[in-house]
Amino acid sequence: MTAEREPFRIPIGPQHPSLKEPGHFEFSVDGEIVTQASLRLGYVHRGIEKGAEQRSWVQALYLLERVCGICSHVHATAYCLGVEKLAGVEAPPRAQAIRSLVAELERIHSHLLWLGVAAHEAGFDMLFMHSWRDRETVMNLLEGITGNRVNYSANLLGGVKCDIDQRLADAIRAGLDYLEERTQHYLDVVLNDALFLRRTRGIGVMSREDAERLGVVGPTARASGVARDVRVDAPYAAYRTLPVQIVTEMAGDLQARFIVRVRELFETYRLIRTLLDTLPEGELTVRIPRRIPPGEAISRVEAPRGELFYYLKSNGSDQPERIKIRTPTLPNFASVLVLTVGRQLADVPMILAGIDPCFSCNDRMVAIHDTGEGRDRRWTWEQLRQHGIEVYR
Repeated sequence: MTAEREPFRIPIGPQHPSLKEPGHFEFSVDGEIVTQASLRLGYVHRGIEKGAEQRSWVQALYLLERVCGICSHVHATAYCLGVEKLAGVEAPPRAQAIRSLVAELERIHSHLLWLGVAAHEAGFDMLFMHSWRDRETVMNLLEGITGNRVNYSANLLGGVKCDIDQRLADAIRAGLDYLEERTQHYLDVVLNDALFLRRTRGIGVMSREDAERLGVVGPTARASGVARDVRVDAPYAAYRTLPVQIVTEMAGDLQARFIVRVRELFETYRLIRTLLDTLPEGELTVRIPRRIPPGEAISRVEAPRGELFYYLKSNGSDQPERIKIRTPTLPNFASVLVLTVGRQLADVPMILAGIDPCFSCNDRMVAIHDTGEGRDRRWTWEQLRQHGIEVYR
């Protein structure tokens, strides 16, 4: 009688060379083949949702911009749209157009950053260095518009704080001309480079049915033929009058995810040029009350990684009663745990990089396991605050 073998488990994280942020994956393997996968988050919990509820509506804006350094502007936009809906006001058309323009520049930044990180995971360091060099172009443009390279702080409740003059418009157009030429080169690489194809073609295949079942969003879903984009399905800001052409691929593999993101850059260049050509005249802000009327609101925007969802609740005071954020990485993580099973362990970093994960975006709440009581329980903000005082006393 043969004893049943215990599965061999390989941990990746919380600290690991292939992870740019801390998360804990555990893979059971049979030889080099993954047979089971699990994930634990929570290593970079910062209490942002709870912290925002202790601040005024204006102060919360600057905190929520820091949920993610790569998607700073789109978080601020989602929050502002929700607060403005509660207050019954709408930002001026020029402000809406500038919001969309900065969001599209941020999309370029995010996609180029991801392209370099994913290429590095494949051992393609030349593509990594080239894409990050070109990423400096869009970061310089964002700095020219907003004064910042990471947390742009372009939004205000009721509008924006930065304008686009002719000098900035000309600089943006020149930057887009350069980036478009470079993006054509990147598209040629992901379509034809032999090394790249060996690491991406036929790897991590997710059918359209699986994408729908797992609830993935953004470029990850569009690479499996799911034509879903909040800018089209529920237009906001300037997208109400600016048609967006959804980029999709049907193969559903890693290569398709690269192709979708690179081709989305061309669409983004077109959108930015259209916004510059049709930028409406007018004010940048509208007055908004300090105390927001009681009620609930949701806002949805298309972040570079997919649908970003905000829930806001007001009790009529100058502070939010509840803020809940659902970032696109959270639903996309489920696909990693499914797609890695049956694949070689060497494919795992690329499959993970393929969804463009952001760990800190998700880590906003933790359950405290009390070994004395033997059960999980949630702490109130005051309990957590008192615990911190006692620990560091």
